[in-house]
Amino acid sequence: MIDTYDLVHNLIRTEKGTILEQDGKYIFSVSMRANKIQIKKAIEDIYKVKVLSVNTMNIRGKLRRVRTELGKTADWKKAVVTLHSGQKIEVT
Repeated sequence: MIDTYDLVHNLIRTEKGTILEQDGKYIFSVSMRANKIQIKKAIEDIYKVKVLSVNTMNIRGKLRRVRTELGKTADWKKAVVTLHSGQKIEVT
């Protein structure tokens, strides 16, 4: 069984993410194996809030080059979590 802290990696703090926070939406980096139901339960357990919906997207890694070597950054999964009105995640 997957632990809830293994599903949700971290809260993504970007300019777009801070704008979405005003609408009650938060962006998280989550495990590639996690589905929407598991993400919803994990966020509710960790942050003690009520989740209205979860939207997920798979982000492909970018091609990078260091001198003559070609490489690729890791693929990852992003989740946009919408909370019920009046709910808020305290960010420190």
